[in-house]
Amino acid sequence: MTYDPNLEPVRPGDTVVRETVVTRGPNETVETVVVRESNTGWWVAGILGGLVLIAVLWILFSRPAGTPTDDALLEAQAEAAAAQAQADQAAIAGQVAGAQASVDIARADAARSSAEAARAEAEARTAEARASEPVVIERTSPAPTAPAVVSPTAPQN
Repeated sequence: MTYDPNLEPVRPGDTVVRETVVTRGPNETVETVVVRESNTGWWVAGILGGLVLIAVLWILFSRPAGTPTDDALLEAQAEAAAAQAQADQAAIAGQVAGAQASVDIARADAARSSAEAARAEAEARTAEARASEPVVIERTSPAPTAPAVVSPTAPQN
């Protein structure tokens, strides 16, 4: 018996999957596909992952400790950021105050315009009343037939 590595497993625990593909047509062909399971790819991926993990740990733990100049630099940057924030806050407060002043001026102008309009309307009514002629309504009424008697007990009609 001859040993065929495509058909027989190399080790007793290996599994081999065989598929037979038949092509029908003018020329009929039969092919046998042999697939052998292998864990080599997983071993390579595991070893590479371990090497990457070791490299990352080496980089993290081989850095020198923070120097005093680094701490001073970080403190100066924090102080500069705080000063910039205070300057921005003051600028915004100035803008808000300017806007409030503009609103107050606009309200005062509106109130002054309203007062001037009311004064002009009153002057126009006064001028119209002075310019018009009085209206006199005359009416004749019949003379009373009996004299009117007013007493505290008389009925009032």
